[in-house]
Amino acid sequence: MKQLFNRHYVMVAITTSLLISGCGEAPQKITQTAISRVEGMPNQPEPYKQLKWKEKAINFDQYAFDFNQEGEYMPLIWLDSSKRNIDQVTYGMYTVIGDVRQGFKAHPDFHESLTSLGALMSAGLSGIDKTNQNGYNFVKMAQNYFNSDNGWNIVMNNTNPDIAMLGGGYGRDWWYDVYPNVLFYGVSDLFPNVENAENIQRTVAEQFYKADSVLNGNYEYSYFDYSTMTGMNNHIPPQEDAAAGHAYVLLSAYNKFGDEKYLAGAKSAIEALENLKESRFYEVLLPFGAYVAARLNAEHGTNYDILKILNWSFDGCKAERGRTGWGVISEKWGPYDVHGLQGSIIDGGGYAFLMNTHSMAWPLVPMVKYDPSYARTIGKWMLNASNSTRLFYPYEIDDAHQWLPEKKGITKNVVAYEGLRKTDAYGKERLKGVEPVALGDGPNWVPGQPEESMFSLYSSAYSGIYGAIIKQTNVEKILQLNCNATDFYSANNYPTYLYFNPFAESKTVEYENKNAGSIDLYDAISHTLVAERISGVGSFEIPADEAVLLVEIPHGLKVEYSNGKYYANDQVVAYK
Repeated sequence: MKQLFNRHYVMVAITTSLLISGCGEAPQKITQTAISRVEGMPNQPEPYKQLKWKEKAINFDQYAFDFNQEGEYMPLIWLDSSKRNIDQVTYGMYTVIGDVRQGFKAHPDFHESLTSLGALMSAGLSGIDKTNQNGYNFVKMAQNYFNSDNGWNIVMNNTNPDIAMLGGGYGRDWWYDVYPNVLFYGVSDLFPNVENAENIQRTVAEQFYKADSVLNGNYEYSYFDYSTMTGMNNHIPPQEDAAAGHAYVLLSAYNKFGDEKYLAGAKSAIEALENLKESRFYEVLLPFGAYVAARLNAEHGTNYDILKILNWSFDGCKAERGRTGWGVISEKWGPYDVHGLQGSIIDGGGYAFLMNTHSMAWPLVPMVKYDPSYARTIGKWMLNASNSTRLFYPYEIDDAHQWLPEKKGITKNVVAYEGLRKTDAYGKERLKGVEPVALGDGPNWVPGQPEESMFSLYSSAYSGIYGAIIKQTNVEKILQLNCNATDFYSANNYPTYLYFNPFAESKTVEYENKNAGSIDLYDAISHTLVAERISGVGSFEIPADEAVLLVEIPHGLKVEYSNGKYYANDQVVAYK
């Protein structure tokens, strides 16, 4: 039976929670900290539509991994028998549809881990077993990206340097060398016990630990040679936020293997990041630094400045020697709110990218568990970003605002445009004066690229991040955000969800208990029980323009305070 919540019941629940807290005095409600750029975003973006992200991720997997697809530019996947690095057949997937650099006939060994590993993580988050799908263990096959033949001994974006200059970065653009390892750790947590995976993870951790030791706080390089342990510079701007990627992998390695030196390495890398004088956000890694800093503060008693890293991520890089303008867009383009998208704030008036926006949710939503003071601002950002992100998909933005509407059928509504730009970059007559325009860079990469290369598999491969995190509630625009979904290498003892109420009045939100026994809902922000004894469907109140961080605990468990944390049955419920 649905449990209705009246005002009297709320007061009883609050009083009860204060009595069971175990504190000498009532716990204080967590004061919320705002990210300045998010404050400029609307509470209710318009026009509003929330996609069924998990369904989209599942459908993408079915389309992209189907070897039997027929038609021009099909199938989107092929087998690579070159056996680079590991003596096994692997697979390749097009970076963008019709990419002339790739495929079985062109260069069967040219494919990118950004696409392959992103697709594996997305599938794992969607509940798809990629270790046994149609006779293939795709997770094991992806280990060919671990570059041992070249002596770097890390996971890289390609399987070998021979095809590097065809695009996709190889030993010359640092984020391309670091992010695949972040992805590999995520995939390995979703698919544990795959043969040889732990060996790779351990080797990568050793390489990153050595690299951080050599760098000794100075990450001012274009890339790093992991074979000679030497920082390198070229025409690419220095990428100091590679420290965030090192920190994420090393903290994950510490939580997996328990080796204290990895914890020390994670702290060292975060300190290198924190000691910067300004933002050096380059592509995708900096937000992972905020997550690691928050988790180290919560679990290991450090005191890193999370807000500085967050503001650097959202306001963007302003350094002349950095990737100037790379941050989070907060604007209305034409008829569409495009707040929350990540990319260039200044290129052509703004140029957002789908992969980057999806990837940013991965660290920032679970970060809230470790520092609930950012619950409201992250909840508001996610509402805006998830609404804006649909505009990359050709069936979700009107034909007048996209470059190739006449060919969108090939996308099956699961492959998106790579980017969303304030104005057209190609000079198409009908798009003059149009804001925004959905398009992609693919046709610019090499001669002969088809127009369809604007449709990006590498970008669309990450939809499972939203699919695992976002669930719609009975109140439109109030989302349930799963803080455990991408919190890899964590105990995740209790289900934890973030809700933000964007309305000017309080709202009643339904909550479904899928367990056999009844449960209570503990708000880690107010330190109160907001609902008790839910079996089936219950409900709770969210005050106007506020957030709650609900932890689902078995009914009747006492929440107790000890050593700066709140526990239920000796398991952490809240870190502040």
